[in-house]
This record gives sequence, C-alpha cells and structure tokens, in this order.
Amino acid sequence: MDAKKIEDIARQINDSIPAGVKDFAGSLEQRIKTILQQQLGKLDVVTREELDVQQQLLLRLRQRVEHLERELEAMKKDD
Repeated sequence: MDAKKIEDIARQINDSIPAGVKDFAGSLEQRIKTILQQQLGKLDVVTREELDVQQQLLLRLRQRVEHLERELEAMKKDD
C-alpha cells in the first residue's frame, strides 16, 4: 500500500470524527503532556551532557588510581 493511499485513509478517518471529539482529544493530549512534564520535573535526573561529563571524569579518576597503584607497587619492589 502506497503512502498516498494511507494518507487518504487517515484523512477520511480524521474527517469522520466529530469536532467535539477532536477538541476533547486535543485537550486531553495537552493535559497529559502537562502532567508528564510536571512529574518528570520532580525526578532527580541529569541531562545526557551532564552524564557524559561525569563518565569522562570517572574514567580519568580510574586511570589516575591505576597509575598510582602501579607506582605504589614499584615503590614496594624497590624497598
């Protein structure tokens, strides 16, 4: 089935829905979006950028700890 035919069917279905139902659906969608935004705003989340920065920092710290561990082992061998 081609995209034009699907668009035509979707348009026919949409045109057959009464205006009151369309308005209600639009209003309901907006309310759901608002509620979701409010609830998500309450969550303790970070952005992808913040997460990436923290991951890079953790990687550098891990590398530094590994380096210090190797230095400590070398110092122990010298004693």
